[in-house]
Amino acid sequence: MKHDESSLTSLISAFGRAYHSKYDTPKIFDDFIANNLISKEEFSSISNNMINGIEFFNKDIGQRYKDDPKEVLKWITQVQLSPTTIARSAYCEKVLLNEIKLGVQQYMILGAGLDTFCFRYPELKNRLEIFEIDHPATQEFKKKKLANSKLNIPSNLHFVSMDFTTKFSYQDLFDAGFNNANKKTFFSLLGVTYYLSKEENANLISHLFANIPSGSSIVLDYADEKLFEERGMFNRVENMLKLATASGEPMKSSFTYNEIENMLEKSGLLIYEHLTPTTINELYFRNRTDYLTAFETIHFIHAVKK
Repeated sequence: MKHDESSLTSLISAFGRAYHSKYDTPKIFDDFIANNLISKEEFSSISNNMINGIEFFNKDIGQRYKDDPKEVLKWITQVQLSPTTIARSAYCEKVLLNEIKLGVQQYMILGAGLDTFCFRYPELKNRLEIFEIDHPATQEFKKKKLANSKLNIPSNLHFVSMDFTTKFSYQDLFDAGFNNANKKTFFSLLGVTYYLSKEENANLISHLFANIPSGSSIVLDYADEKLFEERGMFNRVENMLKLATASGEPMKSSFTYNEIENMLEKSGLLIYEHLTPTTINELYFRNRTDYLTAFETIHFIHAVKK
């Protein structure tokens, strides 16, 4: 992964969260810190690029709102960019906060990007150690963003630079203070499984939970077996695949429920909760009057180590 690609991916995701926090009502997930990490120039540049690219997403919408760029941006963000990002974040944090009540003391965020959890929950400083795992370039990018925003890194936030998609190493985590012997740990693996092969996903999950205490758990999202044939509303699933390929990170894997269940079971995990696109839509997007709806083919899972 190149530096610019790493930075851009995390920036676009943060843009989706920031846009939702600033403009959408009611809010599904309020990342009120994300906007601090995006400069006005970056927000404007991303917005303009999206608006100018409407022909790629939907020519009819481009024509219908050709004199209303704000509506074009709203359409692209709510249809294509935001739905999965905000819903999976909302679900993951709901599960995490409950797991903390049940004794979780460590939170490992794989592919953290410009995550803002620790800054939105300063009251957890003495209860939860947070380990952000990501590509070195992405982490340097984030540290600069935090410095520019005058956000001080709290003592319970630990950056661990690692390309975990090719090789996962606990030694770097141990050096940062991670304890895998007797502390219950919660993992988030969001927006990652699609870009790994099935074998790479299985190896990663196996390494993560090899020596982790019982009761530790993970929230992840995955694409089902219809990923490569489903076009989706306004062709958004097809567009997602095209954008991923164009950016140099093609989506590699999709799973049937039985496949994901078997993969997790081999690492000693049982599925505690599984949210289908229909369930996600009912939980997070019901009765909305804007464009936001749950993304086709995308599922969420909370799995717990036996």
